[in-house]
Amino acid sequence: MNFLRGVMGGQSAGPQHTEAETIQKLCDRVASSTLLDDRRNAVRALKSLSKKYRLEVGIQAMEHLIHVLQTDRSDSEIIGYALDTLYNIISNDEEEEVEENSTRPSEDLGSQFTEIFIKQPENITLLLSLLEEFDFHVRWPGVKLLTSLLKHLGPQVQQIILVSPMGVSRLMDLLADSREVIRNDGVLLLQALTRSNGAIQKIVAFENAFERLLDIITEEGNSDGGIVVEDCLLLLQNLLKNNNSNQNFFKEGSYIQRMKPWFEVGDENSGWSAQKVTNLHLMLQLVRVLVSPTNPPGATSSCQKAMFQCGLLQQLCTILMATGVPADILTETINTVSEVIRGCQVNQDYFASVNAPSNPPRPAIVVLLMSMVNERQPFVLRCAVLYCFQCFLYKNQKGQGEIVSTLLPSTIDATGNSVSAGQLLCGGLFSTDSLSNWCAAVALAHALQENATQKEQLLRVQLATSIGNPPVSLLQQCTNILSQGSKIQTRVGLLMLLCTWLSNCPIAVTHFLHNSANVPFLTGQIAENLGEEEQLVQGLCALLLGITIYFNDNSLESYMKEKLKQLIEKRIGKENFIEKLGFISKHDLYSRASQKPQPNFLSPECMIFDHEFTKLVKELEGVITKAIYKSREEDKEEEEVKKTLEQHDSIVTHYKNMIREQDLQLEELKQQISTLKCQNEQLQTAVTQQASQIQQHKDQYNLLKIQLGKETQHQGSHNDGAQMNGIQPEEISRLREEVEELKSNQELLQSQLAEKDSLIESLKSLETSSGMNEQSSEAASIRDSEQIAELKQELETLKSQLNTQSMEINNLQIEKQELLQKAEAFAQSVPVPGDSEKIAAKTTDVEGRLSALLEENKELKNEIKSLSEEKTAIKEQLDSSNSTIAILQNEKNSLELHIKDSKKEQDDLLVLLADQDQKIIAIKKKLKEAGHPDEEEDELIIPVGQDDEFDEDEDDDKNDIEGDIQL
Repeated sequence: MNFLRGVMGGQSAGPQHTEAETIQKLCDRVASSTLLDDRRNAVRALKSLSKKYRLEVGIQAMEHLIHVLQTDRSDSEIIGYALDTLYNIISNDEEEEVEENSTRPSEDLGSQFTEIFIKQPENITLLLSLLEEFDFHVRWPGVKLLTSLLKHLGPQVQQIILVSPMGVSRLMDLLADSREVIRNDGVLLLQALTRSNGAIQKIVAFENAFERLLDIITEEGNSDGGIVVEDCLLLLQNLLKNNNSNQNFFKEGSYIQRMKPWFEVGDENSGWSAQKVTNLHLMLQLVRVLVSPTNPPGATSSCQKAMFQCGLLQQLCTILMATGVPADILTETINTVSEVIRGCQVNQDYFASVNAPSNPPRPAIVVLLMSMVNERQPFVLRCAVLYCFQCFLYKNQKGQGEIVSTLLPSTIDATGNSVSAGQLLCGGLFSTDSLSNWCAAVALAHALQENATQKEQLLRVQLATSIGNPPVSLLQQCTNILSQGSKIQTRVGLLMLLCTWLSNCPIAVTHFLHNSANVPFLTGQIAENLGEEEQLVQGLCALLLGITIYFNDNSLESYMKEKLKQLIEKRIGKENFIEKLGFISKHDLYSRASQKPQPNFLSPECMIFDHEFTKLVKELEGVITKAIYKSREEDKEEEEVKKTLEQHDSIVTHYKNMIREQDLQLEELKQQISTLKCQNEQLQTAVTQQASQIQQHKDQYNLLKIQLGKETQHQGSHNDGAQMNGIQPEEISRLREEVEELKSNQELLQSQLAEKDSLIESLKSLETSSGMNEQSSEAASIRDSEQIAELKQELETLKSQLNTQSMEINNLQIEKQELLQKAEAFAQSVPVPGDSEKIAAKTTDVEGRLSALLEENKELKNEIKSLSEEKTAIKEQLDSSNSTIAILQNEKNSLELHIKDSKKEQDDLLVLLADQDQKIIAIKKKLKEAGHPDEEEDELIIPVGQDDEFDEDEDDDKNDIEGDIQL
């Protein structure tokens, strides 16, 4: 601003400069200055002047500002000033709308500057590239500038962005910006970008826009959020409205389920701020966008089902029945529920089951109808209830029957404690409020729409007009009210009801013609020359009279088709009749009602036509015109054609029934064939499995046979192994090797004992033999015990093998029995009469396979028998092995006893030998003391077998020594 002050301060010294000259100097400084600071200051000064002197700055500085954007991108500050200046020039803020120096409207000025800016498409591309900058002072003014450009010349800017590489993707990054100001303005930018451009809407949707927008709505608090939620909802509407691709993507992405928390408002009596009402209103409109009747039927149906499955419809019904909900939200909720259930049987059934929280509980339909026929309720609310009732009955014959049944005498509550839907409709039909008459008549007409059964049932309804008078039919009461000359709205509603009731129902036409006053009344209404207000009633009367002609079955002689046409020609004239009939489609409100199913009227007086009735008029107007101009001969020909067609239809129906029966028979036969095929496949599988199992058993049998053959050969060549027939030859050889090893070990031990006992050679024969016998017997006993343990283990192994073989044999027998049962069941199955030759061939093939299978089973039976015999032989061998083991055990026991005895004898000998050694030593000492020579020591060695003699000599020697000592 110092630079600006210097420029402006110079005005006092010289002549006064105009604003244009100041702006021109600033532009020259931007264009010619080489210092970045000077250019930055000049652009900042232009920014400050751009709001007040918008036109001058725009004309002189726009080109220089664009050049700054191209050349000075490295300096974010000057870029930000330039973008702000361009935004002030192009945008139409409230401050600029009161601009004094501009002679043109502000919007026109902004559009002109926008056109200048986008004349070079590179400028938009340059602006998109600047949006990639993360600097706040660059990105935020860039977003605002692009939004302003889109507001002025949206289609042209959209096309430039669409052809720009990654143009839309760059803008989508704004939603992920952590700065809320940029993110929120980015939402506004995308709103302007996606408006009325399906291609950009698809690109934005597939750039994950739904996910990001729903996240923002959730973060902001759903319906309790601020204006950011409102902007996100408006952007979602832009993306989804009239865009089938995006709607399908929204549904397939499971985003409908994320809408349910929006409507969790409960029974709140307070807290409905203006912003919350706005947000919830937009949320309801977004739901309606997905299920709009103008969408393709398939897409609408899938969205309706998804809304029911995720609980969204239930949540809407909760709001519908809640207290304290604002009137406009309640009205929009009713319209939303209407389109969610329209034409969807599941949703319609659920809505029929909804009850209001009253005491006693009442169906929601009854509560809504009470509001519709109550003239004190707001007009828009009554229209919404009527639309909801129409959507509930649309393509819902079950619901139509339930409504009509509440009018029949057998279902009316005699106590009068509860009010039914039928009673409310009748009450509204005959009330003093013309709007209630019209709504009730249209609602009742929808209960009869394309349902001949309910049209006939409604003829049974009887009404008690006053005490003492007989009851009259509902049809007669409607015609009575018509003849009384009520309000136009009431008469239009009743005529629409009668036209809907009588169309495609000859029985109802006959009942109508039974009243002799009805036809004169209609002809009188049509023939009169009334004002413009009555022309619509005349047209509807002509339509009703034409329906009585076209759908007349000539059951009444006085009102046959030909007589009615003669009556029209005499009293009205055919041309005049056709002209009056054309008054309906020429009415101003007719075309408006034919556009949308929803009754959307500006005022109650405009509530004249129903959408479904306009379709009926289009369908009948032409055929009634043809019927009026047909001659008697043409009628006869037409009747003959009809009779022929009826006969043809009866024949066709007969053949259709025959074909249907044959189709059923064919289905049964196909099911039987498929069942037989399955059984055949199962049997073939079972046969294959059995064959493989039989082969396995054969292999096992051959292996056992070979093993048993080897054992028998080994038994014949070695008689010593006769008692071990149950043991394998390899095991027998191993046991023999172990026995030989035991023998060698025994000999080694004997030799070792001989060496150790060499020190006591004085006990040569007796002591050596006894010691060796004891040691060898002990070692033998140990080896024998180990051998016996190993034999026991082998015996247990053989037993387990035998058990396994016996179990396999049993399983084989069981499988054989099952196979035989399946084969017998398949053989007993009789083929269905009329089957093809293929089935017979397959049956013959299966029988041949079964016969082969039976033969294999016989062979298997013989093999099993031989296996059982071999099993018996193996058992006998096992018994003999057990006896052998018992004998070995006895031998072991006896050997152990012998070893014990040998040990005892050896111990005794060792004790005796020790005693002898002591005695010898004592004798030697005595001899030395007595003076005997040492040579006699050898003679004193006495053999072990001479114990008694040695003892006697010892006693004698002792006596001699004692005598010598005494001397």
